Amino acid sequence: MLYEKTGLTRHDTERATPGFTLFSPLFLRKTFLIDMAGKVVHEWILPGAPGNYAYLLPSGNLLAAIQTDEGPKGLNAKGGRLIELDWQGNIVWEYIDHAQHHDFRRLANGNTAYLGWELWSEETSARVGGGRAGTEHHGRIFGDYIREVDPNGSTVWEWHAQTDMEIEKYPLCTICSRAEYAHPNAICPMPDGGYMVSWRTNHLIAWIDRETRKFKWEMMDMQFGHQHDVQLLDNGNITLFANGEHTGNGGPRTGSRILEIELASKKTVWEFKTTPPHLFFSPYISGAQRLPSGNTLICEGLWGRLFEVTPAGEMVWNFINPFFVPNDAKQGPGTNSVFRAYRYAADSPEIRGRLGSAQ
Repeated sequence: MLYEKTGLTRHDTERATPGFTLFSPLFLRKTFLIDMAGKVVHEWILPGAPGNYAYLLPSGNLLAAIQTDEGPKGLNAKGGRLIELDWQGNIVWEYIDHAQHHDFRRLANGNTAYLGWELWSEETSARVGGGRAGTEHHGRIFGDYIREVDPNGSTVWEWHAQTDMEIEKYPLCTICSRAEYAHPNAICPMPDGGYMVSWRTNHLIAWIDRETRKFKWEMMDMQFGHQHDVQLLDNGNITLFANGEHTGNGGPRTGSRILEIELASKKTVWEFKTTPPHLFFSPYISGAQRLPSGNTLICEGLWGRLFEVTPAGEMVWNFINPFFVPNDAKQGPGTNSVFRAYRYAADSPEIRGRLGSAQ
C-alpha cells in the first residue's frame, strides 16, 4: 500500500456506526482515542512500549500490556507487565509476568486472564511435528499457558499446552519456525468459563473446557492462513481475521478475509474479502469487531488501516494511522502498524460522561 494520505479518508455519516475508536500503534508509547472525524479526543502515555494493544474497561480505565526487558528472548509480541490506567493516566493496578505475550482479558468477575510462554523439555519438544528443522532453542521449544489471576495477583486457574493438549495431533505449518508452539495470539473468554484460543502457526482455533481442560470444539483449516483475533458474537457465532498467509503450496494467499463461523456446522455464514484479494491483506497481527449496528470494524494491522464495512461489504469509514514510530532500534522499524482497534459508542460505559464537549 502506498501511503498517499493518512488520517480519515472516508466517512459515510448515514451508514457508519457513531462512536470513538481506540488504537495503540505498535512500538509507540501512546494509546489514542479518536472521533469519527479522525480527531484525537483523548490519549494515554504508556510507561513503555506496548505489548501489542490496549482496550477500555466498562469503568473507563485502560487495560494495557507493556514490554519488559526480562523474560524469553527472540519471540514476537512480548508484554510482561499488565497495567490498568485511569482516565488521567494513573496506574491503578498492575501485574508482572515477564513471560506474558499477545492477549489478555479482564473477566466479568474482576479476574484477568493472559497468555504466557514456558520453555519445554527436550522430551516434550520432540513431540511437536512440523516446522523447519533446526530452528528450536538448543533443541527445545517454547510452549504456552493460560493463567487467570484475581485482582490481588493470585493464580486461580491455569492451562498448559504441554500437559493439557494433544500436541502430536496439531503439527506446525511446515515452513514456520519451531522456536515456539504454536504461537497463540488470542484468548476469548467463553460462557462456561473456558477460552476460545487462536493458534497461528497450525491454523487452529479451539474451545478449552474449564473443568476438563480439554477441547470441547475445534477447527483446523489451512485456509485461515495463520489467523488472529477470534471473537465470540452475541448470536453464538465466532469471527476471526483470516490473514491468508501460507494457505497453499507453501506460499502466501496474498489476500485476507474476515470470517463469521457458526460453531455447530463450522460453516462460514458471512465473510468480507476484496476483489482482487490483494487489495485487503495483512499477513500478520490484525483483527475485527462486530459493531451493534451490524457493521464490522476491521483493523488491517500491517498498514495501520482501520475501516468499517456494512454486512454487504461496503466501506463506510476509513482511517489510516498517521502516527509512525521512529526508525531506530529502540522504538521499532518505522511503521504505523496496529495490532487491534475497538469502537465505543458515546453512551457506552467506557466513554459516557468522560469527554465533555467532544461527545
